[in-house]
Amino acid sequence: MRPAAGFTLIEVLVTTAIMALLLGLAAPSFTPLLERWRVQQTVGDMASSMQLARSEAIKRGGSILIQANTGTDWGTGWHVFLDVNTDRAQAACAPLEIPNECDLQVTSAPTLLDVALTGSTGGITVDRWGMMSHTGSGSNAPTAMSFEFKPKGKTLADNSAFKLCMNASGRLARKKGSDTC
Repeated sequence: MRPAAGFTLIEVLVTTAIMALLLGLAAPSFTPLLERWRVQQTVGDMASSMQLARSEAIKRGGSILIQANTGTDWGTGWHVFLDVNTDRAQAACAPLEIPNECDLQVTSAPTLLDVALTGSTGGITVDRWGMMSHTGSGSNAPTAMSFEFKPKGKTLADNSAFKLCMNASGRLARKKGSDTC
C-alpha cells in the first residue's frame, strides 16, 4: 500500500496562519505605494486633458473649456468641451448640431484623492493660440495656474503629493507637493 498524497489539515492551517501573518505585516508598507500611484495617475490624466484642450482649441479656433464636474470641486473629476456660444458654461449636448457642446473628454472622480486648482473658479478657458485662463476671473488673459494632488487627509508635504504647474504660455511641469511652481 502506498501512503496517501496531499496535505493534512494541520499543515494547511499552519501555512494559512503564516501567510496571514506575513500579509498583515506587509500590507501597511503598500499604502504609500498605492497612494503615490493614484496621484501619479491623476496628474497624468489632468496633463492629458490640458494637452487635449490646447490641441482642440488650436484646431477649432479657441473656446475650449476644461471644467470641474461639480462647481469648483476638481476632486469630482472634470470634462473638456467646445464652448460654441462662448458663455463659459456647457449647454445641452445636441449631437446632430455641428458644432455642438458635447463633451470631448470626461474624467471621473479620482479615488481617495484631493484635487484642487489654486484660486479655482471651476473652469479653464483655452483660446485659439492654446493659452489658458481661469473662467469667471473677468479676464481672458493667459494665467499661470497650479493644481494640487494629494491623498485624502494628507498635506502637500506628504511624499505622495504632487503639483501640476502651468505657466502663462501653457507649459506644464510636474513638481513635488512641497515645491513651489
